[in-house]
Parts: sequence; C-alpha cells; structure tokens
Amino acid sequence: MKNKRYSTWMTAMVVALLLIGSVTGFASSSQPEKNRVKLGIDNIDQHLALFAGKRVGLITNATGMNSQYQSSIDVLAAKTNLVALYSPEHGIRGAVPAGDKVGSLTDAKTGLPVYSLYGATKKPTPEMLNNIDVLAFDIQDVGARSYTYIYTMAYAMQAAKENGKTFVVFDRPNPIGGVAVEGGLIKNGFESFIGMYPIPVRHGMTVGELARLFNQEFGIGCDLAVVEMTGWNREMYFEETGLPWVMTSPNIPTPDTALTYPATGIFGGTNISEGVGTTRPFDFVGAPWLDAEKFAERMNAMKLPGVVFRPAYYIPRFGNFSGETCGGVQLHVTDRKAFKPVRTGLSLLFTVEDLSEGQFAYTFSGKGAPMIDLITGDDGLRLGRYTLDELLVSWEQEANAFKEMAKAYYIYR
Repeated sequence: MKNKRYSTWMTAMVVALLLIGSVTGFASSSQPEKNRVKLGIDNIDQHLALFAGKRVGLITNATGMNSQYQSSIDVLAAKTNLVALYSPEHGIRGAVPAGDKVGSLTDAKTGLPVYSLYGATKKPTPEMLNNIDVLAFDIQDVGARSYTYIYTMAYAMQAAKENGKTFVVFDRPNPIGGVAVEGGLIKNGFESFIGMYPIPVRHGMTVGELARLFNQEFGIGCDLAVVEMTGWNREMYFEETGLPWVMTSPNIPTPDTALTYPATGIFGGTNISEGVGTTRPFDFVGAPWLDAEKFAERMNAMKLPGVVFRPAYYIPRFGNFSGETCGGVQLHVTDRKAFKPVRTGLSLLFTVEDLSEGQFAYTFSGKGAPMIDLITGDDGLRLGRYTLDELLVSWEQEANAFKEMAKAYYIYR
C-alpha cells in the first residue's frame, strides 16, 4: 500500500514539474530550438553545380560546421571531391593561441593535407593550389576589423585570381549585427594583417558581403560565388539565430565576447590588461596601479549607452600582468543594441591614460611598428593629435561614409 501511495505521489510530482516546465521552459530545455537561420553550408545542396567535376580546397577551422553540428570538412568530403584543407590563425581545430605560428600538417580524420595560411605564408602559393579547381571559405567572423580571418579570405581571393581558381564563400552571420557601423578607417601606410583595407573597426557586414566588397572596391577581381544564408537579417545578434556557437579563437569564447572585443581590443596596443588570461577575456580593463573604484566612477559618470562599469580586481594567468592583481573595471552590457563598443573603447583608453600617472604606455608589434597604430589605422591617437570628442566625430563621419558605400554589397536586409 505504501509503495502504491509513493508511486501515485511520484507520478503527481512528475506531472507538476512538466506543467511548470511548459511555462518556464524547463521541460523543453533539452529540446533543440529549431534554427531560425540556415547557414551557407546548410544550403550547399542548392549550389552543388559550383563543385561538380571540380577538385575542392577548403579554408576552415573549428567554427566551420553546419547547424546540425557537422563539420564543413565532413560535409564537403561527402558531397564534393575535397582534396585539400587550409588553416587560418589558431589552427584548423582552433586551439593555437593568438599570434602563434600555425604549421602545415595532415588532418588526422580525413588524411587530407592541411596548408598553413598563418605564419611564414599568409597567401596561398601556386604550389598549394596546384591540385584544386575551387577554393572555398567557411569560417565564423566576429564583426571586427582587427580579426585576421577576413584577411586570410582576402589573400586567398587574390591567390584564386592569380591562379585561375573559383573562390566560394559559405556565408555566416555577423554575430554583433549588421546595422551598427563604428570606427575610423585604415589610412595609407598603416595596412597590416589586422587591417588590410580601409574598413571600420565594427564593419557591420557578413563575410560573404565583405568578399563582394573586397573583390570590387579593392580590385581583387576573382571569380567569386557566395553561398548565401537564409533567414538572417541585419537586426539579428548571434543569439537570435538559433545557431550553435563555436569559440572563434581561444579568447573569443562566447558571442558576448565578440561584442566587447571591438571595445577593449584596442588595449592590445598598450601595456594595459584587457582581461586576456582570465575566464572573461575582453570584459576587463585594468592594471596593478589603477584605482578600480575611481576608474569605475569616472566611466559611469560618462553615461555611455548600454553599458555599466563595475569596479573589479582580477589576476591574469597569462598576457599583460600575468600573476599580478589588477585593479580595473568589468564591462556589463545592459543593452546590446544601444551599446557602442568603439566609443566605449576610446573612452576607456583616454580615461586609463589620465588615471595612470605616467605608467600607461603604448607597445610595439613584432616588426617594430607601434601596435596601436595598426589597430587604429593611423598614428594620430598615439601622438595625441586629437581629443576624445574630435576622434569620435572624425570616426563617426568615416563610418557613416563607409556604410553608404557598403550598402551596394549587402546581400541581406
């Protein structure tokens, strides 16, 4: 009798939990949400004519997968004559730290050769392309100018043109939306692998749209095809797509990080910690000599849209000030559509310099150039030619002009 009562009680509890779950989402949390967006690689069956009878090479990494978590390598291996792979920064599986060279190797799963496009060779050589007819690209970008994947794509497009190959981009969302465009442009003489072309810090384009723009505006002129997404619109942030997120690199673990990266990435050209070496990279800004309370008070007094600054103390395990306690702020984005990362980053930098009592400094790239010049696109910030307000006005004008030009290359509305 006791067991029967217990069984009845348990049944009632399960029913109750299911009813609660139907309201709270608990019961359905294990059921995958139907994807609102189909990626370019999801739509490959409608574009197989591009690959028919052709030998295919693929530039990709861990982010190259379809909405069902299947690697793009496996998709192309099953549907095309895939004969070669090409690796960007961070490696074919995405585990190599920023700036470290990526070596050529053989992919353990497919047995295909993997040619490195990060290190001594950034542009595919004729020898790397000898055995292919079509060179495809499928990598998730983060929407920021200084991320190297889009320049790996640009170099590969140049090589495709020079060697008579078709170039195919499997398009993916801009994770921080396609509406907002922020930041100044790269000026002549300041081009690098973190800024090859005059595009804004937050460019507001998908990789497919960028490929179209690069091909026309910057004179690449390759035989280009973009396999488009369906269901994506410019208002969408990544979390609204229903798609799985894969770390785009070791220090961009989440879509939230992709949003703060265009703000705090500027500190990669300074001796300030941007949180790299913590579990929240690009969410912190600090240094051992900074007063966290004063820093947060100054930043919050600016009333920057969509963000609050919390006094924070943290110890990076690598990067600037490894093993030291840093005082600083953590960025808490309260309204991502109002948040202006580039304006926020410049405001942080000017404030840090003011509070550092002479301890703030700019750093240099491996080739001896001031890193901040490569990040911002000229030397005006480093040389103190502008006030914060002057720089913000100038950059806004450049961003607006770029956006009007770029609209001709938009695929999505």
